[in-house]
Amino acid sequence: MPGHDPGGSYLPWPPPSGWPAQPGEQRPRHTRAVAAGLVLGLTALGVPLGLLWAALAPDTPVLKTAEGAVYAQPQPEQPIAADGWFSLLGIGFGVLAAIAVWTLLRRRRGPVNLVALTVGALGTALVAWQVGRRIGLDGYQRLLDTAPAGTSFGKPADLRAGGIDRLFGVLPVPYGNLLLAAFAAAVTYTLLAGWSRWPSLRPEPEPGGPGWPVAPGGAGAPDAVGPAGGVSWGPAGTPAPTAAPEPPAPGAAGPTRG
Repeated sequence: MPGHDPGGSYLPWPPPSGWPAQPGEQRPRHTRAVAAGLVLGLTALGVPLGLLWAALAPDTPVLKTAEGAVYAQPQPEQPIAADGWFSLLGIGFGVLAAIAVWTLLRRRRGPVNLVALTVGALGTALVAWQVGRRIGLDGYQRLLDTAPAGTSFGKPADLRAGGIDRLFGVLPVPYGNLLLAAFAAAVTYTLLAGWSRWPSLRPEPEPGGPGWPVAPGGAGAPDAVGPAGGVSWGPAGTPAPTAAPEPPAPGAAGPTRG
């Protein structure tokens, strides 16, 4: 029977959009175009994130000497603050990006989305680092080259707890707080998947609710319309139960005994 599951359950008929028509059939996969668009979109958000980091992270005061620029303070706190702001912004961005992807692309939830989200968040951090560290860098280099000894000025924010290392001297590998955005995004998305009420991670209509039609004329089809348009989901063709006999009236004669 169409829409009938041999195990005894009943499948929606016709299947809602994006649903498998038969048990075990896979839903449409995340296409390469959507995954690439997600990565590029997240990476592009690194530009405003880098501008925000440059605005929040303080410049480090330096002093021009004959040998070059040195810190104006013995142990400046500004470089630590720059790393701290970058780490906080990266973690916050990763969490918000994971929630947004989980909510907006709910019909495409799955491992492909997780990989695209993680790669895109890493791209966001790399772009934010390069954009933020270049704000005011030209002016700093100009003062470093032309300013007389004894001149004080500020060095733009940069990372000391993160950057790019070369594996075997060739392959660039990010490390440190450059990885925090991707880590936060991956963990948040994984937690959302673990808390999902649906095994497939995608929203599914409740059995018998809106969007859950059944096979026409099949078992489980509505056989009566109740009050206020309610639908009775009992098996079709089942006779209504007979009413219980009323109790005998007081004083009524009982059955004749032989």
